[in-house]
Amino acid sequence: MTDEIEKLKMHSPDLTQDNIAKIAALFPGCVTERAGKDGQITLGVDFDALRQELSDSIIEGPQERYHLDWPGKRQALITANAPIAKTLRPVRSESVDFDTTRNLFIEGDNLETLKLLQETYLGKVKMIYIDPPYNTGSDLIYFDDFCATAEDYLLSSDQQDEHGNRLVSSPESSGRFHSDWLSMMMPRLQVSRNLLSEDGIIFLSIGYQEIAGLKLLCDTIFGRHNYIGAISRLMKSGGAKGTFFSPNIDYVLVYGKDKDNTKPFRMAISQDQIDSYYNKIEDIDGPRKGQRFGEERLFLPSLDIRPNQRYWIECPDGSFAIPPGKNFPKTVKEGQKVLPTNADKVWRWTYETFKIASDDKRIIFKETSTSGLVDENGNQCRYNIYFKLWLKDQQEKGKVPPNFLGKFENRQSSAELRDLEIPFDYAKPLKLIEHLIEIVRLDDEDIIMDFFAGSSTTAHGLMSQNAKSGRNNRFIMVQFPEEMEENSEAHLAGFNTITQISKERIRRAGAKILEGECHPNWNKDVGFRVLKIDSSNMADVFYTPGQTTQADLLTRVDNIKPDRSAEDLLFQVLLDWGVDLTLPITRETISGKTVFTVAGTALIACFDNGVDATLVKTLAERAPLRVVFKDTGFADDATKINVRQIFKSLSPDTDVKAI
Repeated sequence: MTDEIEKLKMHSPDLTQDNIAKIAALFPGCVTERAGKDGQITLGVDFDALRQELSDSIIEGPQERYHLDWPGKRQALITANAPIAKTLRPVRSESVDFDTTRNLFIEGDNLETLKLLQETYLGKVKMIYIDPPYNTGSDLIYFDDFCATAEDYLLSSDQQDEHGNRLVSSPESSGRFHSDWLSMMMPRLQVSRNLLSEDGIIFLSIGYQEIAGLKLLCDTIFGRHNYIGAISRLMKSGGAKGTFFSPNIDYVLVYGKDKDNTKPFRMAISQDQIDSYYNKIEDIDGPRKGQRFGEERLFLPSLDIRPNQRYWIECPDGSFAIPPGKNFPKTVKEGQKVLPTNADKVWRWTYETFKIASDDKRIIFKETSTSGLVDENGNQCRYNIYFKLWLKDQQEKGKVPPNFLGKFENRQSSAELRDLEIPFDYAKPLKLIEHLIEIVRLDDEDIIMDFFAGSSTTAHGLMSQNAKSGRNNRFIMVQFPEEMEENSEAHLAGFNTITQISKERIRRAGAKILEGECHPNWNKDVGFRVLKIDSSNMADVFYTPGQTTQADLLTRVDNIKPDRSAEDLLFQVLLDWGVDLTLPITRETISGKTVFTVAGTALIACFDNGVDATLVKTLAERAPLRVVFKDTGFADDATKINVRQIFKSLSPDTDVKAI
């Protein structure tokens, strides 16, 4: 029937089929049909044809190439692309400011979460920070299908045959843990990349055990050309553990979604640096007077006092670049060549650049006896050249951050958590997260995600930075509800899972931040909506119609599980339609039915039974962008048939669907 209401699919997208469709658009001859496990016809890639399409010579077999490989890699890729039939259910009782907050805390497996968020937050996350579990040579808590036993690993890596016989003299049993770790990380990074904006950044904390493997893995997923760098961080001072070195350093790998679109990192100049270096005042009467800087500004000569750093600026032709009328060494004439005694002389500026700086009164000539400069007659030049750095300029541009951090040690995190009375080990320091957030230079309302949230240091750091900067950036925290050990301090304090610790830290940290001084532009959002991963709200018959008998259909007139609320259904609809999960939601009663309104007219939903034409007309008159009903919720067949016609008449642009 042409007016039948379109139904939402109510499951995450099939990324494999989406990728095949993209290949088909470029190389139609490389995509063919094949029968799936259920006998249904699906699209598949003819890889031999695709390899030939991508080569200018005949391909007769697998080619050697530079890439990272390990047992289980192909299964990990399949895991990344496979769809899931799950949903996110709201939990008001564990949330803070549920109706108004723009922050999310999602409890559940992070790979499943990332898949569920694909349509809603595709290309919308500005920054991701993760501190994944380091590879300690033990089994992981992420029970994905690709986790291998020791026997499976030895067999798949050709170190043992199917009868258990060794094929190498010294099998590498520890490689299983490296393989499992990479297989755990690969699909999560693969899917998370889709969430990053084009100018987005991902920071990955990692120890020495897996930095080499993680670097190659990230090169594969994000592209080697999008590698920005690695930050070394001092974890602790001293220590006597280790065989050859005491492990005092860990690392933060940094990648951009598209490095060419990424803003350069900058950090603010501290007051201590201002007091130490920008300690001179000078009147400006050049071109800048009365423009951006006023008349008095602090300045700093940028060159140090070492002689081998002192040499005059030369023009491309080698002539001496001193403007007429300016001070210059008495032994040197204008236009005369002057060379430094140091062998590694570098020509740094064009004359045009030098002249602009000189006219702007940014150039200083100072007499010195240690310049290291001689003229072409061998006479010592007793003047050095300095370039002024105006404080206002530096504050606007910011400082380039270092790639070694020596002031964010782990012991700071212990003190920070004690201050909140939160018992938790191995958290990253709050100041580290604040530093990373600062250098990225976020825009207002940018989203930050951490899908290994732990104790939610990232959420704490973002709220703290918002309070200082006045920005209203948002967070998405994701954490698996790993159980605490029974004899742990956290368990004795009443925290049974890491997620309980994580949520409580956000509550306490937010309250403490509000007690302090806050920027007037900050919206003071320290709340979060708690969503938990669960099986789909839809009964199994919704997904497996081919395996359902007529008798089953008669017993399952309603395709929704009986223990699910209308708000549960609403959030699955938001996911399926790709609507922001933090938009304001209102609930009202119209014609005796419960109606949900999301962000005014972004979406209207009614999941009650007995929906009649009067209610449908009332909702259509509001002209929402989207409207959704329960497929079995209409009062009669006539109303169900006429829904689309009613909206075509009163609100033709509304997208009408049913579940």
